[in-house]
Amino acid sequence: MSSPAKRKAEKDISPPKPKKTKTATKAKTEIPAYHLTPSRQDESGENVWPARKEQIERAREIIRECAEAQKPTVILPDKDADGLSSGAILHHTLTALGLSPNLISVYFPPKGSNVHDESTRQALTAMKPSYIFILDQGSRKTPPVIDSPHTCLVVDHHFADEGGFPEGNLHDKISWLAALGTHGDLGSSIKWEPPFPDMVATFKQHPKKSINDAVALANAPRRSAAYNVHDAWDAVVSASSPGDISKVDKLKDASMEVRRETERCTHTAPKFSADATIAVLTISSAAQIHPVIATRWSGTLKSNKLEIVMCANEGYLPDKVNFSCRVAKCARAREGEEKVDIIKKLEGIVAGDEELRNRLGESFARGHKEASGGIVGKTEWQEFKKLMGVGEAKKKADGKKEEKPTQKNTLANYFGKKDKSVKVEGA
Repeated sequence: MSSPAKRKAEKDISPPKPKKTKTATKAKTEIPAYHLTPSRQDESGENVWPARKEQIERAREIIRECAEAQKPTVILPDKDADGLSSGAILHHTLTALGLSPNLISVYFPPKGSNVHDESTRQALTAMKPSYIFILDQGSRKTPPVIDSPHTCLVVDHHFADEGGFPEGNLHDKISWLAALGTHGDLGSSIKWEPPFPDMVATFKQHPKKSINDAVALANAPRRSAAYNVHDAWDAVVSASSPGDISKVDKLKDASMEVRRETERCTHTAPKFSADATIAVLTISSAAQIHPVIATRWSGTLKSNKLEIVMCANEGYLPDKVNFSCRVAKCARAREGEEKVDIIKKLEGIVAGDEELRNRLGESFARGHKEASGGIVGKTEWQEFKKLMGVGEAKKKADGKKEEKPTQKNTLANYFGKKDKSVKVEGA
């Protein structure tokens, strides 16, 4: 019979911490600094990311035209720090060019929705804008955003493949907002070296810590159960410094809620797919903490076969399961292997079941190759989990079950080496 202390340890599982050794050093995953990453180019050698020169110039023309036209304008920024900051930069730019603030509206799709949904289309149609700016929302090949005459500009830092745009669309005071968005998307360790602009003066006036604190607070409302994204927008667009954002009580309350929920759910024990390449953590929370938990565990879980860490949230939306996936750090460090493509991996699992794939819908396996996710029905989720074989060992050719992946970081290591027999469930 296990002791009360041991049972508590098995219940309160946390992401295991790597062991420190003096005699051995593990291979470190080397990722090129962002500013050193080559720009994507076409056959002629012209840079096509972040955008072609003529597209950038056309974007500037549209912004100037909008300010001069003095007509209803809608900004649709994403709900995180880089989306909100890009929206605020555009808002300040348009008003500085003369557009009346009364003509500018901002729209955020409700919890569980996105800019490509019919609900967004209906809401925008009712607003009757002449200009629409979609910022940091990714892009898909869709019909026009609204049917009535309008000019729409999509500004996004994610590379979109050919044809991945809505039909008819263009493929000193606020410099700290640029830093806010960049840190929000790329992390606080980003090196501000060419081709990034010189931000020495900006960081002298607004220290990086103040910007990073503002990033955390700006991100909090979209992760909270109430999903009060407008609270974050109001704070960012009205702030004259990152310190102003850090003073907003609504943001601090949301941040506290998210921290509590993350701590409550982060101890969930992972279970592995039958082939041991996917670790699945299942939680239930009205807060959007599944991306955070997936990211945390992706850096700590280790096994010889592990490729992807997935966190599935069964409590975020009624009758839905929201899941986030991240490439495991241990998979990044393997030399001579093809890079893990999460979207390709997930699609491959359901490739033989066309009927299920259709029911999983368009919101299955969206995002990036290394940071994907989705929203699916609970029934479909159970079927998908069964296809993955979560919690089941894969059988060998002789019919025997393969051993589950070895998890070197055990609970015994994490809680103090008192009982070396306790291991992470499914590991």
